Amino acid sequence: MSTRRSSRRYVVCVNDGGYRASLIPRRLYRVLPDAEADKRRLVRVVDESGEDYLYPATLFLTISLPRGAERMFAKVSSNTALQRTARAAGRR
Repeated sequence: MSTRRSSRRYVVCVNDGGYRASLIPRRLYRVLPDAEADKRRLVRVVDESGEDYLYPATLFLTISLPRGAERMFAKVSSNTALQRTARAAGRR
């Protein structure tokens, strides 16, 4: 069995910070790697708009998911991204 931990990081929003249309408290968000953001205490997440943006890290708590849950969230995230891409392509 592999001991390698997934490189995916997840956070739960604990405060929308005034970004009511973009962040929903108690919702899980996948963190996208961004070393510069980390240095500035920011977190890059794909928000409710479907785009990735930087937010203050204080709005989130990092959580660990069981491996099965990580796979499920990754699959759902991929499907959601594909659906948004297809919708956007249809509008052009």
